[in-house]
Amino acid sequence: MTTIGDFFGGERGRLFGLAYRLLGSAADAEDVVQEAFLRWHAADQRVIEAPGTWLTKVVTNLCLNHLTSARVRHERTGPWLPEPVLTGHGDLGPLETAEQRESVSFALLVLLERLTPVERAVFVLREAFGYPYEDIAALVSTSEGNCRQLHSRARRRIGDGRTRFAAPDEHARRLAERFLTAARSGDLLALEELLAADVTAWVDVGPSSRRTVRGRDEVGRLAGTALARFAPRTLITEANAAPALLFVRADALLGVSVLDIDEARIRNLHTVTDPRKLESVRRRLLPATTDRARS
Repeated sequence: MTTIGDFFGGERGRLFGLAYRLLGSAADAEDVVQEAFLRWHAADQRVIEAPGTWLTKVVTNLCLNHLTSARVRHERTGPWLPEPVLTGHGDLGPLETAEQRESVSFALLVLLERLTPVERAVFVLREAFGYPYEDIAALVSTSEGNCRQLHSRARRRIGDGRTRFAAPDEHARRLAERFLTAARSGDLLALEELLAADVTAWVDVGPSSRRTVRGRDEVGRLAGTALARFAPRTLITEANAAPALLFVRADALLGVSVLDIDEARIRNLHTVTDPRKLESVRRRLLPATTDRARS
C-alpha cells in the first residue's frame, strides 16, 4: 500500500525542480517543498482528486508568496546570481531535452529576474514542464486567456537577452578542461582564445559585493588571476546543466564557476563565492571533494 509519505517522496524531485526554477535558490526551494509536505500531510487525502496537481499548486503559490516578499526584492539587486545546483544526481528532474537543460541554466535564471512573479510562474510551467495553458491558469488562479498573455509577455521581456548554447556535453567539458589547463600553466593568451569576444563574467561574493566584467581582455585577466590562485585545487563537474569549476581547499568549498559554452567559445562565466549560496553543492560534493582535492 502506498503511504502519504511514499507518494510525496515520488513527487519530491519534481517539486524541488519546480521551486528551484521559480526561486533560483536551492535553500528556499527546499523550504518550500518541506512546507508543501506539511500541508500535504495535514490535508484530507480523500477529497484530493489529483494529488500531483494539488501539490504543484501548493508549491507554485508558496513560491509566488516568497517572490513578492520585501526581503527577496531587497536582496536581488545588482548582478544577482542564483544558487548553483549539481545536476548529476537528478535533483532538478529530467534534463533530457535542450529546453529542460536551458530551464535550469544560469543564463535563463538570471533573465527570469526581469519578470513579475506570476509571469515567471507561467513561463516556467509552460516552458520547462510543458503544462497546457488551461492547467497553468488553474495553478496560478487566472483565466486561460490571461495566462496566454502572461506567457507571451514573459517571452518578450526575456527575449532580447536569451541565448541558447548548444555545445554537446563532451565538447563543452573538453573546452572547460582546456580553460583550466591554460589557467594552471599561466598561459593568458591560450585562456583568452577560449573566450568569446563579447564574453561576460558575473561574480557574486554576497549582497555587498557583486560585479560584472565584460570583454575578452578584462574577463581573461580576471579569470587568469582567480584560476591561477585556485587552479591546483579546482575540480570540473556539471552544475545547472553546464560545465562547472569547483574551487576547493582541504574540506572547504570556496566557490563555483558555471560556464556557458557554444561550439567554439565560452560565452558567459557565472561565479558564486557567497558561502550561503554554496550549501547545496557543498552537501552533495564534500565527501568526494575531501578525497579528490589537490594540494
